[in-house]
Amino acid sequence: MKKKKNLKRKLFIAGLVVLLMAVLSGCGYSTEPITKDSTGFWSHYIVFPLSWIITWFADLFGGNYAMGIIVVTILIRLLIMPLMIKQIKSQKEMMNVQPKLKELQAKYASKDNETKQKLQQETMRLYQEHNINPMMGCLPLLIQMPILIGFYQAISRTAEIKTDTFLWMTLGNPDPYYILPIIAALTTFLSSKISMMGQTQQNKSMAMIVYIMPVMILFMGITLPSALALYWIIGNVFTVFQTLLINNPFKNKREQEALEAAQAEEARLQKKASNMKASKKGGKKRK
Repeated sequence: MKKKKNLKRKLFIAGLVVLLMAVLSGCGYSTEPITKDSTGFWSHYIVFPLSWIITWFADLFGGNYAMGIIVVTILIRLLIMPLMIKQIKSQKEMMNVQPKLKELQAKYASKDNETKQKLQQETMRLYQEHNINPMMGCLPLLIQMPILIGFYQAISRTAEIKTDTFLWMTLGNPDPYYILPIIAALTTFLSSKISMMGQTQQNKSMAMIVYIMPVMILFMGITLPSALALYWIIGNVFTVFQTLLINNPFKNKREQEALEAAQAEEARLQKKASNMKASKKGGKKRK
């Protein structure tokens, strides 16, 4: 049952990534220039506001649209920070309840449907007691997907952004030297790796995303506007600092290792005491 759940979760995340790639590759959206008069909910309320705010901040920096993208990326990350904090707290609480979760799994180890259902009920009760939401791991990704798609369209449909230059590249074109896509992939890996540090074995079933996402980001960064690679890099760097400040993963890992060592030592002592007790009983019987 656990393996099936993990497989479904992995397939769900892989499906989200594939969908994101398909949409960002230009499937099914308008290529008309974005203006305040653009019609349709998506264009008028998502794409145009993003285009407008990037342009507004760019004007503050003397028409530097790269700076506009950097500032807007940081603002977006600040807006979704409360959600990210909840995700981090949920992951930490998940780590703390792992001993109890293992006890439940050992108690309801039978494979019959009634026992499986009882395990699910007890697991959900445990999650509710500790305010754990298993979906929090996917929620930030789901929220960022439409933002990323809106970003892409704002860049592609705003001539001033699309044609502006930054360092050696044009923001609306892919990086000709692949430097930004590579940095974006590396920072994605770093961000994911730090976020996963100190998590439990159950959460490590999602570890494949640490390796899949950088590959996807690299592929998309090579084929899509360099402005998106810039967006990913700034977002990833922000996430790394956010994680280190809010929930130091190095400290959590040390605490988790110390806890596991203490539990292993306790189990060893209990086993030793049990063996000594059994040995004494055997000696009495022989007498």
